[in-house]
Amino acid sequence: MHFLEKKPDGKILEGEIFVGNNWAQDAGIYEFKFEDGSKVKARYSFIYVYEDGKWMISHHHSSLMPEEVVRPTPITKEEVRGLFGLWNDALATGEPQQVAARYTKDAVLLPTLSDRARYDTEGIADYFVHFLEKKPRGRIVEGNIKIGPNWAQDAGIYEFTFQDGSSVQGRYSFVYSYENGEWKISNHHSSIMPEKAVAALKKVSSQA
Repeated sequence: MHFLEKKPDGKILEGEIFVGNNWAQDAGIYEFKFEDGSKVKARYSFIYVYEDGKWMISHHHSSLMPEEVVRPTPITKEEVRGLFGLWNDALATGEPQQVAARYTKDAVLLPTLSDRARYDTEGIADYFVHFLEKKPRGRIVEGNIKIGPNWAQDAGIYEFTFQDGSSVQGRYSFVYSYENGEWKISNHHSSIMPEKAVAALKKVSSQA
């Protein structure tokens, strides 16, 4: 409400777009001009998802340009993949709060085994309570890494093995951002492989 009182007019100065399966990301720098003649630049990231026949924003991060803050040393692809290792190590602790600590304060988690999105640390930790009971251990089967200014994306297919010997593969996307001197997860989307989802729907349909 207060932001609109300034009558903002925004434009994207620079950005990169990545398109996935029913999702897309646009991240970079935008600028707002206001009715009083002032203007401000900020970093932005939008995650869009296709929902009920329309493209909607599922995650939006915006922060002022930190001119006075030293930019982090550019992260490498090997280091991005290492961030998954840190998350996987947090899973191994069996502590939901340890896993949730790998996410930014305003992170969005769209989990595999829940129909509810998680938008804060408490909600993220709550999801992992039951997931960690299975003692999961993850590995990336294949993935693609993109790196931008103060953010990175890793998306592909990962696999989890559990204490009972079972395993499952899923599609994943992690968006990492640099927060308070540390790389953390700002957006995490996970879903079961579509072949299994289709098989499950066919099974339900046949029993109806």
